Amino acid sequence: MPLQNRVTPFGDIVALQSRGLMMGNRGVLHDDARRIVRSSQLRRWIACRTEFRGRHRVVMRPRSYTELFFLDEATALSAGHRPCAECRHADYQRFRSLWESCHGAHASADAMDAQLHAERLNGRKKRTYRGDLGALADGSFIAFEGAAWLVWGSELLAWSGSGYVERRPRPMQREADVLTPRSTVAVLAAGYRPSVHPSA
Repeated sequence: MPLQNRVTPFGDIVALQSRGLMMGNRGVLHDDARRIVRSSQLRRWIACRTEFRGRHRVVMRPRSYTELFFLDEATALSAGHRPCAECRHADYQRFRSLWESCHGAHASADAMDAQLHAERLNGRKKRTYRGDLGALADGSFIAFEGAAWLVWGSELLAWSGSGYVERRPRPMQREADVLTPRSTVAVLAAGYRPSVHPSA
């Protein structure tokens, strides 16, 4: 039975068979029996490489941070994570530089984390906002018909735990509920290109 450590574009932590292409961290979320007992412990939600300098971890070891997994980087960004400054240093620096150009302030990790924390949750629920679908940057996610859809070029791609399973033309003159935090959408619009699953 798969562990409950896969993250959806809604930010929910679920049990799925597929591991995905990226790992992440929100602190210690599980108990000694490897059951999820909280959705986050920290404001610092990061998205990491699954391999880095030969390091190996026992997944969901007691009293250690909970290894979370994402289908791809676009999924991690939608959930409210940002690139890790250590294992993805170049991506972090590019993200941070574009953040500064968008938001007009020095973008320390703490400052970005505080802003993302304010934008990703409304109490315990995912915070969304209405946005113009035609103007959304590639790599953003929207909610439609109870599912998460990736905005990618002229199409919307339906997310699943193992890949993108349906394509629809992207309506250009319509509003949608945007899942990706507003600040991250601005970074995407400024030129940050997230990695996506090959099925896209």
